[in-house]
Amino acid sequence: MKTLHLDSSFRPLEGDDVLFESFIFHGGEPHIKIKSSLSEGDEVFISTRLISFAALGTLCIAVDALRRMGVVKLKCCIPYFPAARQDRVMVPGEPLSVKVYADIINQLKFDAVYVYDPHSEVTPALLHNCHVITNHTFIKEVVAAIPEPCILISPDGGALKKIYKVAAALGGVEVVECSKSRDVATGALSGFKVYADDLSGKACLIVDDICDGGGTFLGLAQALKDKNACNIYLAVSHGIFNKGFDELNAHFTKIFTTNSFIDFDDPRLYQYSIKI
Repeated sequence: MKTLHLDSSFRPLEGDDVLFESFIFHGGEPHIKIKSSLSEGDEVFISTRLISFAALGTLCIAVDALRRMGVVKLKCCIPYFPAARQDRVMVPGEPLSVKVYADIINQLKFDAVYVYDPHSEVTPALLHNCHVITNHTFIKEVVAAIPEPCILISPDGGALKKIYKVAAALGGVEVVECSKSRDVATGALSGFKVYADDLSGKACLIVDDICDGGGTFLGLAQALKDKNACNIYLAVSHGIFNKGFDELNAHFTKIFTTNSFIDFDDPRLYQYSIKI
């Protein structure tokens, strides 16, 4: 297997590296030049982290360059699939953004596209030849790193189905469901609820797919403390953390994430490397 790692610090699969040069023109256009010799019989695995339209553009032109060199077999790993949260139109005038990204990726005609813990079932339904990598191995590592037994916390009804699959993969762990209210027009959160009478000093591990600003988890941490939870841990597959860690660390004993989005260099964070 030959591997083309468009983001040099994200290597979910080892192989014979395809050498390349890439840069952005002054006009904003990405450019790439494949420097390795390739042929029709070669299978190339591309990995990338799509955190911008420039990264998506680089992926598209990389595929074009490989096809023009005669490469037929192409696979790709896109761990954090862009716009996965915009998987329905909530108010008039909004786009179905996840479909826009999926349509672009589908046009590249990959033999397989690996996505890590997608936000909902919409992404794999829209994406051709999609292979879902679950968060089970990640959460097993998280549980092993926590020095006390934990119950799993589902932040809302949408995460509940995946949480029970994680609990089963762990051999059967108690799950507590929570909920919140969101104003679809403004995005404001309120009304956090924990569906347990008393957590009686138990340690809690919140498991979810994405942490952006962290408002959901801050509100949930307080609601868990109000139900007498002890230490509270947070594990998210895709850590964006656009507001940093200061406020989150005031509420959580430890935070865990993967390298699906970007790399973090922070001693308060455990980061798991995704492997295929």
